[in-house]
Amino acid sequence: MKTFIKSSVIALSLFATNVAQAQPAEKLVTIVTSPEAQTQLMAMVLTFQAVQQGAQAHILLCGPAGDMALKDAPDSVLAPQKPRDMSSQGLMSMILEKTSTTAEVCAIYLPNAELQADALIEGVTPANPEEMAARLLADDTRIMSF
Repeated sequence: MKTFIKSSVIALSLFATNVAQAQPAEKLVTIVTSPEAQTQLMAMVLTFQAVQQGAQAHILLCGPAGDMALKDAPDSVLAPQKPRDMSSQGLMSMILEKTSTTAEVCAIYLPNAELQADALIEGVTPANPEEMAARLLADDTRIMSF
């Protein structure tokens, strides 16, 4: 019985150590490049969940995913997805409005789409490559890429 109790105490202390180490990183960068609506939405779902668990998030939209940031966005980023009838742009907008999350489009997105910054929804700005590189290289940052 004593051996069982000792083993249980050791196991519990190891479990507690692993739980403490499993805390989310202080900072999260979500990079979205996928043109697929479900992938874009899942990126936003996971970013939102990370923020709710304490992460400070930043979203970077590149290539076709940059369309998520447009005022005049294509249907693919506006169409509601099951099971909660949310679109990728809709959830991203909610995240930006309700949390301290920031979002940017890649520095080359607007020039190649022949658009200006005023084409972007509120809360999204063009990225500064130097600042983004520093954000990505920070020791306390985790990166999710979709």
